Amino acid sequence: MQHLRGTVWGPAEFVGLPPRWLVAEGILVAILGVVAIIGTSLFGAWTGRPSLADGEGGLVCAAAVGLYLSLVRAGRALVGVAVLLGACLALQAPQAAAGLVLAERGQTRSVVVMSVEEGRTSDGGHVLHLCSVRDPDGVPLEARIWRGCGRATRPGDALTVVYDPRGAVPPRGAEPDAGIPGAARDLAPWAAVLGGVTLVAVVRSYRLTRLTLAVPGPTDGAATR
Repeated sequence: MQHLRGTVWGPAEFVGLPPRWLVAEGILVAILGVVAIIGTSLFGAWTGRPSLADGEGGLVCAAAVGLYLSLVRAGRALVGVAVLLGACLALQAPQAAAGLVLAERGQTRSVVVMSVEEGRTSDGGHVLHLCSVRDPDGVPLEARIWRGCGRATRPGDALTVVYDPRGAVPPRGAEPDAGIPGAARDLAPWAAVLGGVTLVAVVRSYRLTRLTLAVPGPTDGAATR
Protein backbone atom coordinates (compact mmCIF):
# COMPACT_ATOMS: atom_id res chain seq x y z
CA MET A 1 0.00 0.00 0.00
CA GLN A 2 2.87 2.36 0.72
CA HIS A 3 4.35 1.65 -2.71
CA LEU A 4 0.93 2.18 -4.32
CA ARG A 5 0.44 5.51 -2.55
CA GLY A 6 3.92 6.58 -3.63
CA THR A 7 3.18 5.68 -7.25
CA VAL A 8 -0.19 7.45 -7.31
CA TRP A 9 0.52 10.52 -5.16
CA GLY A 10 4.33 10.62 -5.08
CA PRO A 11 6.74 9.17 -2.50
CA ALA A 12 7.52 12.41 -0.60
CA GLU A 13 10.45 10.71 1.13
CA PHE A 14 11.49 13.56 3.40
CA VAL A 15 11.12 14.04 7.13
CA GLY A 16 9.44 17.22 8.29
CA LEU A 17 9.30 20.11 5.88
CA PRO A 18 10.49 19.59 2.29
CA PRO A 19 13.92 20.98 1.32
CA ARG A 20 13.91 24.62 0.28
CA TRP A 21 15.54 23.89 -3.05
CA LEU A 22 12.75 21.43 -3.82
CA VAL A 23 10.07 24.00 -3.03
CA ALA A 24 11.95 26.54 -5.18
CA GLU A 25 12.04 24.04 -8.05
CA GLY A 26 8.31 23.42 -7.73
CA ILE A 27 7.53 27.15 -7.72
CA LEU A 28 9.76 27.67 -10.77
CA VAL A 29 8.11 24.85 -12.73
CA ALA A 30 4.64 26.09 -11.77
CA ILE A 31 5.38 29.68 -12.84
CA LEU A 32 7.02 28.65 -16.10
CA GLY A 33 4.13 26.31 -16.95
CA VAL A 34 1.42 28.90 -16.31
CA VAL A 35 3.31 31.70 -18.08
CA ALA A 36 4.03 29.47 -21.10
CA ILE A 37 0.40 28.38 -21.49
CA ILE A 38 -1.02 31.90 -21.22
CA GLY A 39 1.91 33.56 -22.99
CA THR A 40 1.60 31.50 -26.16
CA SER A 41 -2.07 32.47 -26.59
CA LEU A 42 -1.30 36.11 -25.83
CA PHE A 43 1.60 36.16 -28.29
CA GLY A 44 -0.56 34.51 -30.96
CA ALA A 45 -3.40 37.00 -30.41
CA TRP A 46 -1.03 39.96 -30.46
CA THR A 47 0.77 38.90 -33.64
CA GLY A 48 -2.23 37.33 -35.39
CA ARG A 49 -0.92 33.75 -35.51
CA PRO A 50 -3.96 31.42 -35.41
CA SER A 51 -1.98 28.31 -34.40
CA LEU A 52 -0.99 30.03 -31.15
CA ALA A 53 -4.03 32.26 -30.66
CA ASP A 54 -6.42 29.29 -30.79
CA GLY A 55 -4.77 27.58 -27.82
CA GLU A 56 -2.87 24.87 -29.67
CA GLY A 57 0.46 26.18 -28.39
CA GLY A 58 -0.96 26.24 -24.87
CA LEU A 59 -1.95 22.59 -25.15
CA VAL A 60 1.62 21.75 -26.17
CA CYS A 61 2.91 23.62 -23.12
CA ALA A 62 0.46 21.74 -20.88
CA ALA A 63 1.74 18.45 -22.31
CA ALA A 64 5.31 19.63 -21.65
CA VAL A 65 4.46 20.23 -17.98
CA GLY A 66 3.05 16.73 -17.75
CA LEU A 67 6.16 15.31 -19.44
CA TYR A 68 8.44 17.06 -16.95
CA LEU A 69 6.43 15.77 -14.00
CA SER A 70 6.62 12.28 -15.47
CA LEU A 71 10.40 12.54 -15.88
CA VAL A 72 10.84 13.46 -12.21
CA ARG A 73 8.54 10.51 -11.40
CA ALA A 74 5.82 12.53 -9.73
CA GLY A 75 2.63 10.82 -8.61
CA ARG A 76 0.54 9.65 -11.53
CA ALA A 77 -2.65 11.15 -10.16
CA LEU A 78 -1.03 14.56 -9.74
CA VAL A 79 0.47 14.36 -13.24
CA GLY A 80 -2.96 13.62 -14.70
CA VAL A 81 -4.61 16.44 -12.75
CA ALA A 82 -1.88 18.89 -13.81
CA VAL A 83 -2.26 17.98 -17.49
CA LEU A 84 -6.05 18.30 -17.28
CA LEU A 85 -5.86 21.69 -15.58
CA GLY A 86 -3.24 22.82 -18.08
CA ALA A 87 -5.51 21.85 -20.97
CA CYS A 88 -8.44 23.74 -19.40
CA LEU A 89 -6.26 26.82 -18.93
CA ALA A 90 -5.05 26.54 -22.54
CA LEU A 91 -8.65 26.47 -23.76
CA GLN A 92 -9.64 29.44 -21.59
CA ALA A 93 -6.62 31.55 -22.53
CA PRO A 94 -7.57 32.49 -26.15
CA GLN A 95 -10.65 34.50 -25.17
CA ALA A 96 -8.79 36.24 -22.37
CA ALA A 97 -5.83 36.95 -24.68
CA ALA A 98 -8.14 38.50 -27.26
CA GLY A 99 -9.64 40.68 -24.54
CA LEU A 100 -6.18 41.80 -23.45
CA VAL A 101 -5.26 42.75 -27.01
CA LEU A 102 -8.48 44.74 -27.47
CA ALA A 103 -7.99 46.42 -24.10
CA GLU A 104 -4.47 47.50 -25.07
CA ARG A 105 -4.91 48.70 -28.66
CA GLY A 106 -8.61 48.31 -29.45
CA GLN A 107 -10.77 51.12 -30.79
CA THR A 108 -14.52 51.56 -30.51
CA ARG A 109 -17.04 52.29 -33.21
CA SER A 110 -20.78 52.08 -33.70
CA VAL A 111 -22.35 49.36 -35.85
CA VAL A 112 -25.89 48.62 -36.97
CA VAL A 113 -27.69 45.37 -36.15
CA MET A 114 -28.91 43.44 -39.21
CA SER A 115 -30.41 40.35 -37.54
CA VAL A 116 -30.62 38.67 -34.13
CA GLU A 117 -30.42 34.93 -33.49
CA GLU A 118 -30.67 32.87 -30.33
CA GLY A 119 -28.00 30.38 -29.32
CA ARG A 120 -26.67 28.62 -26.26
CA THR A 121 -23.34 28.39 -24.54
CA SER A 122 -21.11 25.37 -25.17
CA ASP A 123 -22.43 23.65 -22.03
CA GLY A 124 -26.03 24.11 -23.17
CA GLY A 125 -26.90 26.34 -20.24
CA HIS A 126 -27.34 30.07 -20.81
CA VAL A 127 -29.16 31.47 -23.82
CA LEU A 128 -27.12 33.85 -25.95
CA HIS A 129 -28.34 36.39 -28.47
CA LEU A 130 -26.07 36.72 -31.49
CA CYS A 131 -26.24 39.89 -33.56
CA SER A 132 -25.12 40.09 -37.17
CA VAL A 133 -23.94 43.68 -37.69
CA ARG A 134 -22.59 46.01 -40.37
CA ASP A 135 -20.44 49.11 -40.12
CA PRO A 136 -21.75 52.60 -40.99
CA ASP A 137 -20.53 52.11 -44.59
CA GLY A 138 -22.81 49.07 -44.98
CA VAL A 139 -20.06 46.43 -44.92
CA PRO A 140 -21.11 43.37 -42.85
CA LEU A 141 -18.72 42.16 -40.15
CA GLU A 142 -17.78 38.49 -40.27
CA ALA A 143 -17.93 38.04 -36.48
CA ARG A 144 -21.30 37.93 -34.77
CA ILE A 145 -21.60 39.98 -31.59
CA TRP A 146 -23.08 38.65 -28.35
CA ARG A 147 -21.77 41.17 -25.83
CA GLY A 148 -24.35 43.94 -25.74
CA CYS A 149 -26.79 41.93 -27.86
CA GLY A 150 -29.81 41.05 -25.73
CA ARG A 151 -33.43 39.99 -25.86
CA ALA A 152 -34.58 43.54 -26.52
CA THR A 153 -32.16 44.12 -29.41
CA ARG A 154 -33.83 44.57 -32.79
CA PRO A 155 -32.57 44.98 -36.37
CA GLY A 156 -31.63 48.59 -36.98
CA ASP A 157 -30.40 49.19 -33.43
CA ALA A 158 -26.92 50.60 -32.88
CA LEU A 159 -24.26 48.71 -30.91
CA THR A 160 -20.81 49.77 -29.80
CA VAL A 161 -18.05 47.29 -30.63
CA VAL A 162 -14.32 47.19 -29.91
CA TYR A 163 -12.13 46.19 -32.84
CA ASP A 164 -8.43 45.66 -33.46
CA PRO A 165 -7.05 48.04 -36.12
CA ARG A 166 -4.56 45.34 -37.16
CA GLY A 167 -7.29 42.71 -37.49
CA ALA A 168 -5.44 40.15 -35.35
CA VAL A 169 -8.51 39.38 -33.19
CA PRO A 170 -12.21 39.57 -34.09
CA PRO A 171 -14.30 42.48 -32.81
CA ARG A 172 -16.55 42.11 -29.81
CA GLY A 173 -19.21 44.14 -28.09
CA ALA A 174 -18.06 46.78 -25.63
CA GLU A 175 -18.65 45.99 -21.97
CA PRO A 176 -17.89 48.05 -18.85
CA ASP A 177 -16.03 45.21 -17.07
CA ALA A 178 -14.07 44.12 -20.14
CA GLY A 179 -10.35 44.73 -20.38
CA ILE A 180 -7.24 43.63 -18.54
CA PRO A 181 -8.86 43.22 -15.07
CA GLY A 182 -11.69 41.14 -16.50
CA ALA A 183 -9.38 38.90 -18.50
CA ALA A 184 -7.07 38.39 -15.52
CA ARG A 185 -10.06 37.55 -13.33
CA ASP A 186 -11.16 34.84 -15.76
CA LEU A 187 -7.76 33.14 -15.85
CA ALA A 188 -6.64 33.63 -12.23
CA PRO A 189 -8.51 30.63 -10.71
CA TRP A 190 -7.26 28.19 -13.37
CA ALA A 191 -3.71 29.50 -13.13
CA ALA A 192 -3.68 29.36 -9.32
CA VAL A 193 -4.99 25.79 -9.15
CA LEU A 194 -2.62 24.58 -11.86
CA GLY A 195 0.35 26.23 -10.12
CA GLY A 196 -0.60 24.68 -6.79
CA VAL A 197 -0.99 21.17 -8.20
CA THR A 198 2.31 21.45 -10.08
CA LEU A 199 4.10 22.62 -6.94
CA VAL A 200 2.70 19.75 -4.88
CA ALA A 201 3.57 17.23 -7.60
CA VAL A 202 7.21 18.38 -7.75
CA VAL A 203 7.60 18.43 -3.96
CA ARG A 204 6.06 14.98 -3.51
CA SER A 205 8.31 13.51 -6.23
CA TYR A 206 11.31 13.66 -3.85
CA ARG A 207 13.06 10.33 -3.30
CA LEU A 208 15.94 9.47 -1.00
CA THR A 209 19.01 7.77 -2.46
CA ARG A 210 19.79 4.72 -0.41
CA LEU A 211 23.26 3.19 -0.49
CA THR A 212 23.82 -0.38 0.69
CA LEU A 213 27.30 -0.91 2.13
CA ALA A 214 28.74 -4.45 2.10
CA VAL A 215 30.61 -5.17 5.34
CA PRO A 216 32.85 -8.24 5.07
CA GLY A 217 32.22 -10.90 7.70
CA PRO A 218 34.63 -13.24 9.44
CA THR A 219 34.13 -15.90 6.80
CA ASP A 220 34.68 -13.50 3.93
CA GLY A 221 37.59 -14.45 1.75
CA ALA A 222 38.99 -10.93 1.93
CA ALA A 223 38.97 -11.09 5.74
CA THR A 224 40.44 -14.60 6.08
CA ARG A 225 43.13 -14.39 3.54
